[in-house]
Amino acid sequence: MELRTVAEIVSIQLTPGGKSLYCPDVPGNPLTGRGFLESTPGCGHSIMMLTWVNMMDAQADQPYSLACLELRGGNREGAYFADLPGLKAWISCHPLGPSGGDLYYLSACSKGVIARIALADVAGHGEVVSEAAANLREALREHIDHWDQSTLIRRLNESILRGAPDARFATAFVASYYCQSGELLFTNAGHQPPLWYRAARKEWSLLEDSTPYSKEIVDLPLGLIAGTAYSQTAVLLEPGDLLLLYTDGLSETCDESGDQLGLDRLLALARDLPVDSAGRAGGALLSAVDLFRGSAPVADDLTVIALERRHKPS
Repeated sequence: MELRTVAEIVSIQLTPGGKSLYCPDVPGNPLTGRGFLESTPGCGHSIMMLTWVNMMDAQADQPYSLACLELRGGNREGAYFADLPGLKAWISCHPLGPSGGDLYYLSACSKGVIARIALADVAGHGEVVSEAAANLREALREHIDHWDQSTLIRRLNESILRGAPDARFATAFVASYYCQSGELLFTNAGHQPPLWYRAARKEWSLLEDSTPYSKEIVDLPLGLIAGTAYSQTAVLLEPGDLLLLYTDGLSETCDESGDQLGLDRLLALARDLPVDSAGRAGGALLSAVDLFRGSAPVADDLTVIALERRHKPS
């Protein structure tokens, strides 16, 4: 399937009175509505299923501000903005069924300076996921005040795997952000690498353990975490930088011919995303993936967490 840029297909503008969709072939001609648009009079392009149009009610509200020591998340369907220490976030969670295998959690420490983001994809559904979610919440709550997450990762590696013998994390990504310095610690346990937009360089890349932009932090253990197969890596987020975390339901999306999107094409799509906010970038990414999928059915849970470093610490 031929990929076109998001801008070539449709641009979306939020207005105080509603939601307007603009077709490129009809300059200045707004269409107001929600749901799925299949065709538009006067527009030469087919309009993608605008999944994120269904999320606009959540976007129109004020962001949810996490309180100190708060842990928020789960696997229920929803989309909303959130304020974390030093970060703006946009979350979209769409399980296939009532209890999907994608789990996400956000937290803020007791001093309001450390934000943590965890995204996992559990192999299973129902009670298997519920048990894994409970174990993940407990571990995150216990370590909510610890910026160094090596002990947390060891706890997750031991308690979740041993506590739920019939289930396992297929993948997990855990990140801790210190808003006073802009430093981000992350551990990737087999998860899809996040998309990283570096505002100063105006370029997108994949955030991987081997990133050339990793940095050393005094008195903080980096590299391989003892007792696990995972590493802890540190990078610096500059003001305006974006991170897009996602589960494999996005990167492994297939089109009508069964062709998988994959990381290379996902990165190509990212290069045409709007970069002025986390919400716009995340929503446009979902729309672009919907376009690639076409009429093929959605085959997996799909969660996206978009993060933006604030221009001023909070």
